[in-house]
Amino acid sequence: MPTIFVLNGPNLNLLGLREPEVYGHDTLDDIAGQVEDRARELGFDVEFRQSNHEGHLIDWLHEANADGAKAVILNPGGYTHTSVALHDAVKAVSVPVIEVHLSNPHAREPFRHRSYIGKAAKGTIAGFGALGYLLALDAAARL
Repeated sequence: MPTIFVLNGPNLNLLGLREPEVYGHDTLDDIAGQVEDRARELGFDVEFRQSNHEGHLIDWLHEANADGAKAVILNPGGYTHTSVALHDAVKAVSVPVIEVHLSNPHAREPFRHRSYIGKAAKGTIAGFGALGYLLALDAAARL
């Protein structure tokens, strides 16, 4: 079965606890379960990972590319607005990358309005909470 990598950046391990009024009450484990169920329905395996370290996310993008993944769904967290290195890694791989955000960065503080990742990604889904991951899976299945 083809594989879709779902990569999550810094502080997403705190979902359900951290600012639930912004990010919702689902934990990352809740989201992983939803993603795995939907991926099975679509006929995909999932590699679901989280790291607070930028280099891990870059290494996993390279791994997804080398492994011939169908797509990568990437929630870069705060690295969205700061990481040229992650932007470069997304540009360097041939596997399509879909950026996903639980909240709508454009409805938040001005510093969140710029996405270095979005400039390199195939597309962006934002503002739909945990549903955004499922929408990204559906998009990935159609690529």
